Amino acid sequence: MRKFFVKSNQIYDNKIEIIDEDVNHIKNVLRLTKGEKIKICDTEDDSTNYICQIEEISSKTVVCSILERIAGEAESNVKLHIFQGLPKADKMELIIQKGTELGVTEFIPVSLKRSIVKISSGKDENKKIDRWQKIAEVAAKQSMRDIVPKVRHIENIKNICNQIKDYDIVLIAYELEEDNYIKNELLKIKKNNSNYKIAVVIGPEGGIDTEEIEDLKKAGAKIVSLGKRILRTETVALQVSSIIMYELENGGN
Repeated sequence: MRKFFVKSNQIYDNKIEIIDEDVNHIKNVLRLTKGEKIKICDTEDDSTNYICQIEEISSKTVVCSILERIAGEAESNVKLHIFQGLPKADKMELIIQKGTELGVTEFIPVSLKRSIVKISSGKDENKKIDRWQKIAEVAAKQSMRDIVPKVRHIENIKNICNQIKDYDIVLIAYELEEDNYIKNELLKIKKNNSNYKIAVVIGPEGGIDTEEIEDLKKAGAKIVSLGKRILRTETVALQVSSIIMYELENGGN
Protein backbone atom coordinates (compact mmCIF):
# COMPACT_ATOMS: atom_id res chain seq x y z
CA MET A 1 0.00 0.00 0.00
CA ARG A 2 1.39 3.39 -1.02
CA LYS A 3 2.14 5.92 1.73
CA PHE A 4 1.83 9.70 1.71
CA PHE A 5 2.41 12.51 4.20
CA VAL A 6 0.14 15.45 4.95
CA LYS A 7 -0.05 18.28 7.47
CA SER A 8 -2.66 18.40 10.23
CA ASN A 9 -4.71 21.09 8.48
CA GLN A 10 -5.30 18.70 5.57
CA ILE A 11 -7.27 16.35 7.84
CA TYR A 12 -10.90 17.31 8.51
CA ASP A 13 -14.42 15.81 8.75
CA ASN A 14 -13.10 12.22 8.46
CA LYS A 15 -11.42 13.15 5.18
CA ILE A 16 -7.87 13.92 4.11
CA GLU A 17 -6.97 16.22 1.24
CA ILE A 18 -3.70 15.57 -0.60
CA ILE A 19 -2.20 18.55 -2.45
CA ASP A 20 0.89 19.73 -4.36
CA GLU A 21 3.34 17.28 -5.99
CA ASP A 22 1.69 14.18 -4.55
CA VAL A 23 -1.40 14.83 -6.67
CA ASN A 24 0.56 14.44 -9.88
CA HIS A 25 2.36 11.39 -8.47
CA ILE A 26 -0.92 9.69 -7.58
CA LYS A 27 -2.70 10.64 -10.77
CA ASN A 28 -0.08 10.43 -13.51
CA VAL A 29 2.77 8.29 -12.15
CA LEU A 30 1.10 5.67 -9.96
CA ARG A 31 -2.17 6.00 -11.90
CA LEU A 32 -4.24 5.32 -8.82
CA THR A 33 -7.98 5.61 -9.26
CA LYS A 34 -11.11 6.27 -7.23
CA GLY A 35 -11.79 3.48 -4.76
CA GLU A 36 -8.16 2.45 -4.24
CA LYS A 37 -6.66 2.43 -0.75
CA ILE A 38 -3.58 4.29 0.45
CA LYS A 39 -1.90 4.94 3.80
CA ILE A 40 -1.49 8.52 5.02
CA CYS A 41 0.54 9.90 7.93
CA ASP A 42 0.34 13.29 9.61
CA THR A 43 3.84 14.81 9.65
CA GLU A 44 3.00 16.56 12.92
CA ASP A 45 1.85 13.36 14.67
CA ASP A 46 3.86 10.17 14.22
CA SER A 47 1.58 8.16 16.53
CA THR A 48 -1.27 7.67 14.04
CA ASN A 49 -1.54 6.39 10.48
CA TYR A 50 -4.69 6.46 8.40
CA ILE A 51 -5.92 3.81 6.00
CA CYS A 52 -7.85 5.78 3.40
CA GLN A 53 -9.86 5.28 0.25
CA ILE A 54 -9.58 7.67 -2.66
CA GLU A 55 -12.88 9.46 -3.28
CA GLU A 56 -12.03 12.26 -5.70
CA ILE A 57 -9.10 13.04 -8.00
CA SER A 58 -8.79 16.44 -9.66
CA SER A 59 -5.95 18.41 -11.17
CA LYS A 60 -5.08 20.03 -7.82
CA THR A 61 -6.29 17.70 -5.07
CA VAL A 62 -6.92 14.10 -4.12
CA VAL A 63 -9.65 13.70 -1.50
CA CYS A 64 -9.68 10.53 0.59
CA SER A 65 -12.07 9.19 3.20
CA ILE A 66 -10.61 7.76 6.40
CA LEU A 67 -11.44 4.07 6.80
CA GLU A 68 -9.27 3.20 9.78
CA ARG A 69 -6.87 4.77 12.25
CA ILE A 70 -3.91 2.62 13.23
CA ALA A 71 -1.02 3.22 15.62
CA GLY A 72 2.30 4.20 14.07
CA GLU A 73 4.92 1.48 14.53
CA ALA A 74 7.76 2.47 12.24
CA GLU A 75 9.55 4.96 14.48
CA SER A 76 12.31 4.02 16.89
CA ASN A 77 12.85 4.73 20.57
CA VAL A 78 16.19 6.17 19.38
CA LYS A 79 16.14 9.73 18.09
CA LEU A 80 19.33 9.83 16.03
CA HIS A 81 20.74 13.09 14.68
CA ILE A 82 23.59 12.98 12.14
CA PHE A 83 25.88 16.04 12.07
CA GLN A 84 27.49 15.42 8.70
CA GLY A 85 30.55 17.33 7.54
CA LEU A 86 29.70 18.60 4.06
CA PRO A 87 30.86 15.99 1.51
CA LYS A 88 31.42 16.31 -2.20
CA ALA A 89 28.96 15.75 -5.06
CA ASP A 90 26.00 13.49 -4.41
CA LYS A 91 27.29 11.86 -1.22
CA MET A 92 25.02 13.92 1.02
CA GLU A 93 22.05 12.73 -1.00
CA LEU A 94 23.06 9.11 -0.45
CA ILE A 95 23.55 9.70 3.29
CA ILE A 96 20.09 11.25 3.61
CA GLN A 97 18.36 8.60 1.51
CA LYS A 98 19.88 5.58 3.22
CA GLY A 99 19.98 7.22 6.65
CA THR A 100 16.24 7.81 6.41
CA GLU A 101 15.71 4.13 5.63
CA LEU A 102 17.81 3.20 8.67
CA GLY A 103 15.81 5.40 11.05
CA VAL A 104 17.72 8.69 11.36
CA THR A 105 15.53 11.48 12.76
CA GLU A 106 17.48 14.58 11.70
CA PHE A 107 20.33 15.42 9.34
CA ILE A 108 22.43 18.49 10.04
CA PRO A 109 25.03 19.47 7.40
CA VAL A 110 28.14 20.94 9.01
CA SER A 111 30.75 23.27 7.58
CA LEU A 112 34.14 22.10 8.88
CA LYS A 113 37.69 23.31 8.30
CA ARG A 114 38.49 20.42 5.97
CA SER A 115 35.23 20.54 4.04
CA ILE A 116 35.98 20.91 0.34
CA VAL A 117 32.40 21.86 -0.41
CA LYS A 118 31.42 25.40 0.55
CA ILE A 119 27.78 26.45 0.36
CA SER A 120 27.01 30.11 0.81
CA SER A 121 24.09 31.06 3.03
CA GLY A 122 20.97 32.37 1.33
CA LYS A 123 19.52 31.08 -1.93
CA ASP A 124 22.22 28.45 -2.53
CA GLU A 125 21.76 26.95 0.92
CA ASN A 126 17.97 27.05 0.76
CA LYS A 127 18.01 25.33 -2.63
CA LYS A 128 20.23 22.55 -1.28
CA ILE A 129 18.15 22.09 1.86
CA ASP A 130 14.93 21.91 -0.18
CA ARG A 131 16.43 19.21 -2.42
CA TRP A 132 17.77 17.21 0.52
CA GLN A 133 14.43 17.50 2.32
CA LYS A 134 12.64 16.13 -0.73
CA ILE A 135 15.04 13.18 -0.85
CA ALA A 136 14.24 12.47 2.81
CA GLU A 137 10.51 12.59 2.07
CA VAL A 138 10.75 10.16 -0.85
CA ALA A 139 12.88 7.77 1.21
CA ALA A 140 10.43 8.04 4.13
CA LYS A 141 7.55 7.05 1.86
CA GLN A 142 9.49 4.12 0.41
CA SER A 143 10.55 2.80 3.83
CA MET A 144 7.10 3.40 5.38
CA ARG A 145 8.38 5.79 8.05
CA ASP A 146 5.87 7.61 10.24
CA ILE A 147 7.80 10.88 9.98
CA VAL A 148 9.85 12.66 7.37
CA PRO A 149 13.32 13.25 8.87
CA LYS A 150 14.18 16.93 9.06
CA VAL A 151 17.17 18.38 7.21
CA ARG A 152 18.37 21.42 9.12
CA HIS A 153 20.37 24.36 7.88
CA ILE A 154 24.16 24.28 7.86
CA GLU A 155 25.82 24.43 11.29
CA ASN A 156 29.37 25.02 12.52
CA ILE A 157 31.41 23.50 15.36
CA LYS A 158 30.55 26.28 17.79
CA ASN A 159 26.84 25.67 17.36
CA ILE A 160 27.28 21.92 17.79
CA CYS A 161 29.22 22.44 21.02
CA ASN A 162 26.34 24.54 22.36
CA GLN A 163 23.88 21.73 21.62
CA ILE A 164 25.78 18.81 23.19
CA LYS A 165 23.96 19.21 26.51
CA ASP A 166 20.65 18.51 24.73
CA TYR A 167 21.60 14.89 23.96
CA ASP A 168 22.05 11.73 26.02
CA ILE A 169 25.37 11.35 24.25
CA VAL A 170 27.23 12.93 21.32
CA LEU A 171 29.68 10.67 19.53
CA ILE A 172 32.51 11.69 17.20
CA ALA A 173 33.54 9.08 14.67
CA TYR A 174 37.31 9.68 14.48
CA GLU A 175 39.77 7.63 12.46
CA LEU A 176 42.70 8.29 14.82
CA GLU A 177 40.92 6.87 17.87
CA GLU A 178 42.22 3.35 18.52
CA ASP A 179 40.95 2.23 21.92
CA ASN A 180 37.44 3.51 22.59
CA TYR A 181 35.03 1.68 20.33
CA ILE A 182 31.51 2.94 19.75
CA LYS A 183 29.98 -0.05 21.53
CA ASN A 184 31.78 0.93 24.77
CA GLU A 185 29.99 4.28 24.87
CA LEU A 186 26.61 2.85 23.91
CA LEU A 187 26.77 0.25 26.67
CA LYS A 188 27.30 3.03 29.22
CA ILE A 189 23.93 4.61 28.43
CA LYS A 190 22.04 1.44 27.52
CA LYS A 191 18.86 0.76 29.51
CA ASN A 192 16.00 -1.58 28.67
CA ASN A 193 12.96 0.04 27.07
CA SER A 194 14.45 3.54 27.25
CA ASN A 195 14.15 6.40 24.83
CA TYR A 196 17.39 7.92 23.60
CA LYS A 197 18.43 11.14 21.92
CA ILE A 198 21.82 10.63 20.30
CA ALA A 199 23.97 12.71 17.96
CA VAL A 200 26.91 11.61 15.84
CA VAL A 201 29.45 14.02 14.34
CA ILE A 202 31.03 12.78 11.10
CA GLY A 203 33.83 14.51 9.22
CA PRO A 204 33.95 15.19 5.47
CA GLU A 205 36.39 13.44 3.13
CA GLY A 206 39.39 15.12 4.79
CA GLY A 207 38.27 14.23 8.30
CA ILE A 208 37.80 16.48 11.31
CA ASP A 209 40.56 18.93 12.22
CA THR A 210 42.31 18.26 15.57
CA GLU A 211 41.31 21.70 16.88
CA GLU A 212 37.65 20.92 16.13
CA ILE A 213 38.03 17.56 17.87
CA GLU A 214 39.36 19.27 20.99
CA ASP A 215 36.53 21.79 21.01
CA LEU A 216 33.96 19.00 20.83
CA LYS A 217 35.69 16.99 23.55
CA LYS A 218 35.77 19.97 25.90
CA ALA A 219 32.04 20.44 25.33
CA GLY A 220 31.38 16.82 26.35
CA ALA A 221 31.39 14.78 23.15
CA LYS A 222 32.89 11.27 23.15
CA ILE A 223 35.51 10.19 20.62
CA VAL A 224 34.92 6.70 19.22
CA SER A 225 36.44 4.28 16.75
CA LEU A 226 34.40 2.28 14.25
CA GLY A 227 37.12 -0.31 13.68
CA LYS A 228 40.53 -0.81 12.15
CA ARG A 229 39.63 0.20 8.60
CA ILE A 230 39.30 3.72 7.22
CA LEU A 231 35.81 4.32 5.84
CA ARG A 232 34.46 6.82 3.37
CA THR A 233 32.39 9.56 4.97
CA GLU A 234 29.15 8.26 3.45
CA THR A 235 29.94 4.75 4.71
CA VAL A 236 30.53 6.06 8.24
CA ALA A 237 27.06 7.62 8.40
CA LEU A 238 25.38 4.39 7.41
CA GLN A 239 27.52 2.12 9.56
CA VAL A 240 27.15 4.19 12.71
CA SER A 241 23.37 4.44 12.21
CA SER A 242 23.14 0.68 11.88
CA ILE A 243 25.27 0.05 14.98
CA ILE A 244 23.28 2.44 17.17
CA MET A 245 19.93 1.03 16.06
CA TYR A 246 21.14 -2.54 16.59
CA GLU A 247 22.38 -1.81 20.11
CA LEU A 248 19.63 0.46 21.41
CA GLU A 249 16.46 0.15 19.37
CA ASN A 250 13.59 -1.33 21.42
CA GLY A 251 15.88 -2.40 24.23
CA GLY A 252 18.70 -3.78 22.09
CA ASN A 253 19.91 -7.35 22.40
